[in-house]
Amino acid sequence: MEPMPRLALLCAFCLVLLAACRPTFDWRVVHPQHAALSALLPCKPQRAERSVDLDGQTVLMEMLSCETGGAQFAIAHTNPIADPARADALLAQWRAVTLANLRARSTGEQPFVPAGGLGLPGSVRVSASGQRLDGGAVTLQAAWFARATPDGVQLFDAVVYAPKLQQEVGETFFSSLKLQPAGANPDNRSQ
Repeated sequence: MEPMPRLALLCAFCLVLLAACRPTFDWRVVHPQHAALSALLPCKPQRAERSVDLDGQTVLMEMLSCETGGAQFAIAHTNPIADPARADALLAQWRAVTLANLRARSTGEQPFVPAGGLGLPGSVRVSASGQRLDGGAVTLQAAWFARATPDGVQLFDAVVYAPKLQQEVGETFFSSLKLQPAGANPDNRSQ
């Protein structure tokens, strides 16, 4: 074999080896804009925002999301809700809408209040099974929680969707959710 084709073959082989060494879950710390939160995501996130209606109130929702290893990960938060008395009802509606969209039924629920969060009844972590829009089966692990801010209460949702979720992947994701100390300026950071 001539030297040039050997070199090309060697380069192609090295590229295949490098691709095989890339981890499926490449965990990285993210800081969503406009939220005093840090978390680990296993892939480079995309950012989106839109206005949504929660219990008759229009709120701006921002989201970071990514997909890897057959699982979709997302962290969403709202702009501060001016009336703190509505926070629990809004969390409950957010959870109900999420589960209804997947025709999901809860298979487990437990309180979920990260340090610095509000101990609301609607601050929970849920496991559920349901159906995607294309009819495929999906498991879901999600947490809804809230935090007091100088402007009201900010609501959060962290979720993982997968045909079958590995327990350690879910634990890594949810245990990484950290609300920053009161007074932290979330606008000085980006994803």
